[in-house]
Amino acid sequence: MGRKVTVATCALNQWALDFEGNLRRILQSIEIAKNKGARYRLGPELEICGYGCWDHHHESDTLLHSLQVLAALLESPVTWDIICDVGMPVMHRNVRYNCRVIFLNRRILLIRPKMALANEGNYHELRWFTPWSRSRQTEEYFLPRMIQELTKQETVPFGDAVLATLDTCIGSEVCEELWMPHSPHIDMGLDGVEIFTNASGSHHVLRKAHTRVDLVTSATTKNGGIYLLANQKGCDGGRLYFDGCAMIAMNGFIFARGAQFSLDDVEVLTATLDLEDVRSYRAEISSRNFAASRASPYPRVKVAFALSCRDDLLLPLSEPVEWSYHSPSEEISLGPACWLWDFLRRSRQAGYFLPLSGGADSAATACLVYSMCRQVCEAVRNGNQEVLADVRTIVDQIDYTPQDPRDLCGRILTTCYMASENSSQETCQRARELAQQIGSHHIGLNMDPAVKAVVGIFSLVTGRSPAFAVHGGSSRENLALQNVQARVRMVLAYLFAQLSLWAQGARGGLLVLGSANVDESLLGYLTKYDCSSADINPIGGISKTDLRAFVQYCAECFQLPALRSILSAPATAELEPLASGRVSQTDEDDMGMTYAELSVYGRLRKLAKTGPYSMFCKLLNMWKDMYTPRQVAEKVKRFFCKYSMNRHKMTTLTPAYHAENYSPDDNRFDLRPFLYNTSWPWQFRCIDNQVLQLERTEEPDGRG
Repeated sequence: MGRKVTVATCALNQWALDFEGNLRRILQSIEIAKNKGARYRLGPELEICGYGCWDHHHESDTLLHSLQVLAALLESPVTWDIICDVGMPVMHRNVRYNCRVIFLNRRILLIRPKMALANEGNYHELRWFTPWSRSRQTEEYFLPRMIQELTKQETVPFGDAVLATLDTCIGSEVCEELWMPHSPHIDMGLDGVEIFTNASGSHHVLRKAHTRVDLVTSATTKNGGIYLLANQKGCDGGRLYFDGCAMIAMNGFIFARGAQFSLDDVEVLTATLDLEDVRSYRAEISSRNFAASRASPYPRVKVAFALSCRDDLLLPLSEPVEWSYHSPSEEISLGPACWLWDFLRRSRQAGYFLPLSGGADSAATACLVYSMCRQVCEAVRNGNQEVLADVRTIVDQIDYTPQDPRDLCGRILTTCYMASENSSQETCQRARELAQQIGSHHIGLNMDPAVKAVVGIFSLVTGRSPAFAVHGGSSRENLALQNVQARVRMVLAYLFAQLSLWAQGARGGLLVLGSANVDESLLGYLTKYDCSSADINPIGGISKTDLRAFVQYCAECFQLPALRSILSAPATAELEPLASGRVSQTDEDDMGMTYAELSVYGRLRKLAKTGPYSMFCKLLNMWKDMYTPRQVAEKVKRFFCKYSMNRHKMTTLTPAYHAENYSPDDNRFDLRPFLYNTSWPWQFRCIDNQVLQLERTEEPDGRG
């Protein structure tokens, strides 16, 4: 009697609307799973069309092409003799659902629609799909004719049901349903489901892997069972990076774990587990069994197929494995670098162009490209032929094999120090040293002629010449003269990105990289359409605190000593005149707050959802040993004034890698206005009244 089952789950680098490539990767994963002996294969959420289709889900083309891919899967001999569980959008009675389509030997067993849709932060699934609301109920779904001709079925079950094979019972969850307070696996487990599957489209955020692993292991600790998690990986066309982390767990332990960051487009995990271990684990949990005896049953779809073999006594079982977590600095080193690789190879550009200022932010961005080169070289050494083919296309050399990250970096990264009369020799030297150590093709230029030409046009037209504040100019003149330098840098960056390879006689263009961190973006401490405006920004969702830790990590692990002097230098924009040849302007002085304080404001504003008064109340306790109530009030008011004055800049932020949940990205994530009453009269009056009340309470009453 068979009781050992081999099951497979996947992490696939799918791309929105890349039906050809997505089909190829799905078939490859099924073939790998079968070769490893699996009889059930689970794939990521919406793997057929790609998760990030967004408003393309409203188009009938997306539904049509998804059905065509499903037909190709049903027809393929690769899908024979294995239960295949794939994700795609399905329209049922003129309503769009995010579905799992489960089939075996050219027959669809069940279409299971998602019951809880992710609709917060980066996710807007309710915009495109409707949740299935009828728990433990199914309907008949009339198959489209192109599918009927293949399966010889007119209708199939559609709804909340489970599969009953000859040897076990399998139930599906889809992504968000694992994160719900009352997940479907709870009730399914009480009804005798032994194998739970979860197809996810879960993106990377720093420190998120701990939560994901805890959810999967706890799901099987309380109730017993086998849990398969599949996930999308890579960048499928937007700001998110899906970080894999596919896994298989049983009874609270992990038995197979996938890579969190990898350049492999297809990753398949399998585990061979004993169903009797699930049954014996459940047998001694009396509270679970009592609840199970009263559980409402799920509709069962009978499947004349077994996941186990009759003669499996000698089949070796999988052993538990430890989950090794990356540090936040390692996550930054790996995640945005993989995201950069997907953007580069899929855009078919010849590399990246980075304005390298000699400061920590642009240095961090340069290190991410260098980390990408290290990962590419490692993938090629490990035999990844797709990565090798992509590299050769990018560098336009058919016989090139990357071995040294510095050599590859020199071919695909151009860095540029754009000096002005306000630039110091120290920042120029730091930029040049870092470029030498990572191997980038480095350019140094002086942009003063361009800046003077632009300002000269203004003077010619108006008859007036603006001056910096240190030369007697007003604050308006001072700001305008800083901004024109920043914007000229952006113009030069795009000019060199488009033509620097042409000047060298090489083909292609370069993507411009931005390097504004999440804290500066939150406050709007950047010039609109300056050198923070770029094609993509790999650090735009990372805090200054985490970035500095990442740069320190790179200095040690990548052996880049130039980063030590960059870390020890004060952060500066270098847009105001030098004082005796040295920097007179620092970022924190300009902002009127520290980067550490900015991170606190960002988390309270977005994650804790505080307005000015609520933030003041929370900071009173957090900072009670450092500041008086009046000082806290002034800090909060300064932040909200600057935040609201500069919120309009968020509408033009460069698309950035999403790594922090307090990202101010206006376009997809942080849906707040960009026109405010910047004096916040009502809110600030509430704060001031509270400060006065606190100060009166602390005053001695003067009575003897």
